[in-house]
Amino acid sequence: MKEEKLLQERERLALMHEFENRYSGEYHIICGIDEAGRGPLAGPVVAGACILPSDAEILYLNDSKKLSEKRREELFVEIKEKAAAWAVGIVDNQVIDEINILQATYRAMRIAISRLSVEPDLLLNDAVTIPEVAIRQVGIVKGDAKSVSIAAASILAKVSRDHLMIEYDRLYPEYGFAKHKGYGTAQHMAAIREFGLTPIHRKSFITDKVLGK
Repeated sequence: MKEEKLLQERERLALMHEFENRYSGEYHIICGIDEAGRGPLAGPVVAGACILPSDAEILYLNDSKKLSEKRREELFVEIKEKAAAWAVGIVDNQVIDEINILQATYRAMRIAISRLSVEPDLLLNDAVTIPEVAIRQVGIVKGDAKSVSIAAASILAKVSRDHLMIEYDRLYPEYGFAKHKGYGTAQHMAAIREFGLTPIHRKSFITDKVLGK
């Protein structure tokens, strides 16, 4: 039974190489791009960029949202060990308020790309086209579940952001950031109503509903 499950997992992973395989004849350094944190009321948006060797096997690699926190943390370590190059880009809440979340997400992605130790010649993105980037891009709808490179980038972004929010929880323990990571849960909105906003809240996201008005 264990061998059968392992075989099924390897077959699933093989399907997730579809886009990397499709473009590997023309492009040699393929980088997956994804983000975490577009929706929260607090904290930064974080983008991940990941270049995986074609022969890298990372079992259970998948869209970060489909994985348990424990599995994400394990994969985070393995991805960093096995990647040919990886990086994250972080854009804080103040910039999000200044330029809006979409533009902040693009900026985080550009930062991540610029920090790679190897320059890619193709970007596989999760459903977006990043402005002001000269590298060829392919947007893939739900790419974090269809491409190993994008899935790896999604985990890098998500876990990096979660770690930042755990640090913020130590600064602002009343808000429960370690638990909800800044998303608009009932606990989080109740804390905002009781204690007000912190310096890491996105003021442009704070509606009358959040404030209980």
